[in-house]
Amino acid sequence: MQHRRRKQPPPAFAPDKSPVDVPAHFWDDLQKKDLNTLCNQTLFSPASPGQMVFHFLNEDVLVDFNSRCLKRNKGRGWESTADPLLELVTVVYLNNVEMLYPLDKEIVGVKDLKEAHFFQGPHALQIDALLKRYGRDMQGFKKAAEYLEAHAVDMADAAYRLLPFPRVPLYYLFWQGDAEFDPRISVLFDRSIEEVFSADAIWGLVSRVSTALVQGPINR
Repeated sequence: MQHRRRKQPPPAFAPDKSPVDVPAHFWDDLQKKDLNTLCNQTLFSPASPGQMVFHFLNEDVLVDFNSRCLKRNKGRGWESTADPLLELVTVVYLNNVEMLYPLDKEIVGVKDLKEAHFFQGPHALQIDALLKRYGRDMQGFKKAAEYLEAHAVDMADAAYRLLPFPRVPLYYLFWQGDAEFDPRISVLFDRSIEEVFSADAIWGLVSRVSTALVQGPINR
């Protein structure tokens, strides 16, 4: 039987191009939280003492409070995984969440966010790689989204609702290009995202999900 391996995510960078690092005090703060309360607020699943599991797009990821890292099951049990951007946004989310926020009441674009001014210049959402990969390949975009267990929604020429966390949806909208207009991709959010993420963390979450879309259905 042929073994399939997951392609490792590329090195993660912040908007200023510096390498992503998770400050130690973020984990310090997280270790003070009650895991059962966090699971109720996020729909993560409790695992062993000091551990919880969430479904990131199409895979399970374990948050290990004691080892202060994320882990993936690579067929030999849970093993530490180097995914700094996902680790950062996960720890930020768990530190900031305070309740089970209602969803699907208001879907907004980046210009509708309270910190919309942030998303300009080098802080613009990272979708150029998506356009380069799928700008003339809408079927490829659909295939990648469905591989990540996204659900199609009735928006644009093709659109999908992705779940990097069980209660944090992102909407990716795709418009085909023609003789007059270039193809376009936009990202929309549930308004509740502002309750748990600042603008730079939203940028990071979109960057990580976009990377997964660009990778598409890869061997693992």
